[in-house]
Amino acid sequence: MADINAVAKQFTDFYYTTFDTNRAGLQSLYRDNSMLTWEGTPILGAANIAEKLTSLPFEKVQHKITTLDAQPSSPSVASMIVSVTGLLVVDDSTNPLQFSQVFQLIPDGGSYYVYNDIFRLNYGA
Repeated sequence: MADINAVAKQFTDFYYTTFDTNRAGLQSLYRDNSMLTWEGTPILGAANIAEKLTSLPFEKVQHKITTLDAQPSSPSVASMIVSVTGLLVVDDSTNPLQFSQVFQLIPDGGSYYVYNDIFRLNYGA
């Protein structure tokens, strides 16, 4: 397996750059059996996930990663779990939102696809 942290960094750099500039371009990272849980709501399949991400109610978004952790998720396949926390700046707001996101990446040819994706905004108590 390639250096898991390097793969996780490369994936998240691509994912968040694409999210911030061309959300429709994220569809290719998912498959028909992929699942996104967005703020507690499960969404199944690449097309449905892309529809959700492109219909989010903001024009401009910027992700600022705070932490990035990765672990292997199978002893027999080069899959991995990637956990991300950070700040989300929406429509040039001066009050960024805190978020957490977890991906399970599955090898596919020479690359990976997102099998599971869990996204949550983190609100203060």
